[in-house]
Amino acid sequence: MTAAIEQMATAAGLAVTVEPGHGDNPARRTGRASVAVLGAPLQASSLAAITTAIGDQGANIDRIRRLSRDPVTTLELDLSGADVPQLRRVLALLATELGVDLAVSPGGLARRGRRLLVMDVDSTLIQDEVIELLAAHAGREAEVAAVTERAMRGELDFEQSLHERVRCLTGLDVSVLDDVRRAIRLTPGARTLVRTVRRLGFSVAVVSGGFIEVVQPLATELGIDRAHANRLEIRDGRLTGRVEGPVVDRAEKARALRRFAEAEGLPLSRTVAVGDGANDLDMLATAGLGIAFNAKPVVREQADASVNVPYLDTVLFMLGISREDVEEADRLTSADDPDREPGACLDSPHV
Repeated sequence: MTAAIEQMATAAGLAVTVEPGHGDNPARRTGRASVAVLGAPLQASSLAAITTAIGDQGANIDRIRRLSRDPVTTLELDLSGADVPQLRRVLALLATELGVDLAVSPGGLARRGRRLLVMDVDSTLIQDEVIELLAAHAGREAEVAAVTERAMRGELDFEQSLHERVRCLTGLDVSVLDDVRRAIRLTPGARTLVRTVRRLGFSVAVVSGGFIEVVQPLATELGIDRAHANRLEIRDGRLTGRVEGPVVDRAEKARALRRFAEAEGLPLSRTVAVGDGANDLDMLATAGLGIAFNAKPVVREQADASVNVPYLDTVLFMLGISREDVEEADRLTSADDPDREPGACLDSPHV
């Protein structure tokens, strides 16, 4: 065999060196991980920097799979020999520098099977802040919006800011809740995300610092299994400017995720949380995978992964679910739901 190779090389004007092998291939290393890299566009130079960093951490890329092409490109890299926490820290810094979105997750069987997806509502599942929609009916939207922004940046205690904002709603007729429900705009891709993960056997929940009077009907409409939010106090058909019971704040969101996981019989390692604000940080930290969605800088810095494109269904790619997986799930459900609304990222090649 060696002689034949040398003869072919000589005929082609090439120099060749042949060395004998050293036995069987080494056993596959432990430390399985998956890295999802998303860009719009995803440049070859960015991918080269990421793969170099992976190699520098002593991990090996065993397989590369494309999860999506348009309007965002997503690649999934299967690794062995990876230290997931360390790799997350290194690649998170690099992703920020390169301007790409990236998620590092345990690989192998840990990547598959049933999970619990828990989402924030305002500016995550929906494009709006519900309390600002309510405040518009009271003519105090500017005041409330300013307080909301300061709270989401972590500059104000959430519970105090909530009480302050809700006081602005004193005296509003309860009928405004119906008006607000009709005015809500879902985040592009929200229906696709919920529809797909439910079809794949996930459980889905929402937990919100907003109000259950708006959140629960929305959850019911989307087929979301569980919902937890503040409850407005109503007397004689009008809002009193107070909330009933404990406030759903940063700590309570994390506690809710734990309760949901326990109720579903799932370990925290099989939970995924998605949020955008400082009051989501405990929930994101508690989940097996915490994803910051178009989030404030303080949230992006602390989350396991970050998505910075305006399509909520790109979360699917962070979970290793490809466009083909989504299309297959849709084919299976199209007979039952022929009028389903298309997703944003997955169903529209140009947005």
